[in-house]
Amino acid sequence: MRERSKAGDIALMGMMAATLEAAKFALSFLPNVELVTLLIILYTLYFGKKVLPVIAVFVLLEGCRYGFGLWWVMYLYAWPLLAGVTYLLRRQRSAWVFSILAGAFGLSFGALCAIPYFFAGGPAAAFSWWVAGIPYDIIHCVSNFLLCRLLFVPLRNVMEKIGD
Repeated sequence: MRERSKAGDIALMGMMAATLEAAKFALSFLPNVELVTLLIILYTLYFGKKVLPVIAVFVLLEGCRYGFGLWWVMYLYAWPLLAGVTYLLRRQRSAWVFSILAGAFGLSFGALCAIPYFFAGGPAAAFSWWVAGIPYDIIHCVSNFLLCRLLFVPLRNVMEKIGD
């Protein structure tokens, strides 16, 4: 990948954050179906730690759009956690590996989301929040897996062409 100027990096990160927000909004009518997981995986693979400011902007935009409720706190650590796990797997080339990661992230999303409720309302609040969301976590798991399985290779190819 060729070197970019600081201004070029800032512009690229702005475009990535805008793409995350647009992708999230475009599918917001479908419960727990989103492209953000796939895009964060790809962004992390191609841009490494530069994805962290992108995630920060995305999380801030989500708070501005939907309000800064207790749910928003989870976004502060869930998306960076996905980027961190992806970064650890960055030497992998298999779409299957990242599809499984995307599915596992979707399945664990409710448990991750329950953590702030543990501190706000105790173990019962966290547990009830998590259990009530399990059907949506299953949808999130399956949709993340399928979207990643279908789109990972074509989007990776586009990213490789852009980087040349």
